[in-house]
Amino acid sequence: MSRIEREKKIIGVMVDIYCKKKHKHKDGLCEECQELLDYSRQRLDKCKFGEEKTYCQKCPIHCYKKSMKEKVKDVMKFSGPRLLIYRPVDFFRHLIGK
Repeated sequence: MSRIEREKKIIGVMVDIYCKKKHKHKDGLCEECQELLDYSRQRLDKCKFGEEKTYCQKCPIHCYKKSMKEKVKDVMKFSGPRLLIYRPVDFFRHLIGK
């Protein structure tokens, strides 16, 4: 699986955890979270660094709109630690970048 595909997968898992826990959405994602996920995947598709990309937080180019960047940060702060509980394999893969 490519780095971009792994990033898409992990952001999908994080948004799913966030939506279920914060918005109490049981079936799929709420409209706001689906919009955020679609936007994030779109940004990953257009990443100029491709397979050489680093974590977005460390990237010299910030391609997210400010409002979306804040939403993603909230999702990651909330869902990141919970990955260890709900998806430990994904957590460790994300941690080591594999």
